[in-house]
Amino acid sequence: MEIINKQDDIKYLEAKKRVKKLKGFYSHLTIYILVNLFIVFINIQDLKPGESYFQYKNFITLFFWGIGLLAHGMSVFVPQFILGRNWEERKIRELMNKEK
Repeated sequence: MEIINKQDDIKYLEAKKRVKKLKGFYSHLTIYILVNLFIVFINIQDLKPGESYFQYKNFITLFFWGIGLLAHGMSVFVPQFILGRNWEERKIRELMNKEK
C-alpha cells in the first residue's frame, strides 16, 4: 500500500510541476500579446499622414521577444514530443532502482 502512495505522490508532484510550466508559458504568451498590441496601438498613433506602419522599427520588440517566447514554448512542449509522454516517469523509476 505504501508503494502505491509513493507512486501517487510522485505522479502528483510531476503533474504539479507540469502545470506550473504550462501556467508560466501561458502567462508569458498573454503578456506578450497584450504588450505587443499596446505597442502596435502606440505606433499607429505616432504615424505621420501617408506613412506606412510596415517599418522594421515597429517589429523589433515583436520579433526578438517572439524568439524568446518560442524558446520558452519549446522548453515546455517539445520534450514530450521528443522524449515521449512517460519519459520523466521512466527516468525516475530507473534512478530509484539504481539507488536500491
